Amino acid sequence: MKLSEKFLELSAVGSEWILWILVGLSVVSVAVMIERLIFYSGVQGRDTALVRALHAALADRDIAKAQEVLRAATSPGARIAAQMLETSQRGAASMSAIMAALRPGEKLRLERNLNFLGTVGSNSPFIGLLGTVLGIIETFRAIERSGVMGSAEYSNAVMAGIYEALVATAVGLLVAIPAVIAFNFFQRRVKALLGEADALTNMVLSLSSNQDGATRPH
Repeated sequence: MKLSEKFLELSAVGSEWILWILVGLSVVSVAVMIERLIFYSGVQGRDTALVRALHAALADRDIAKAQEVLRAATSPGARIAAQMLETSQRGAASMSAIMAALRPGEKLRLERNLNFLGTVGSNSPFIGLLGTVLGIIETFRAIERSGVMGSAEYSNAVMAGIYEALVATAVGLLVAIPAVIAFNFFQRRVKALLGEADALTNMVLSLSSNQDGATRPH
């Protein structure tokens, strides 16, 4: 049997299963969007809000107070700064190393599931196009088997089959467009949050460096 005939057998399943895949991807994408939106809303601006209180504590060389300020914080910069202060007695070089080591992990935490949105956004149109191609192939095979080629019934059958097959492409685009928009929007949020975190951690490092290791808990 020819290889093309093997693929024709695969096309016999039609495009219905493609539509179910797209619906599933859409549901998961919406769930990811909601989860990320709630997460970002919970941490946005928290590092910026900590700057003043943390600056006052570190300017007074009160590490204990600074640690207390950071203890209940869950924002990226606060989590890094808390670990930096744990090693403050070892000097600025140790704190800088801790900051560099922990930042990639916080970035990954902020970007969790965003790759899924990017993948859905870039591949859903192709999945929909596959469904369209399979649907059109099956339409012409059905017409060939029925033996109505060249008649008005043939034209109607072709048009109906193409209409149904194009639904898969349309659904693929409907799934992809919101995913791409959400991906780009959340990437900007990640950059903004990392900017806030960097401002906080660099302030901690700068104040600790200026004190030349003289910071001690009161």
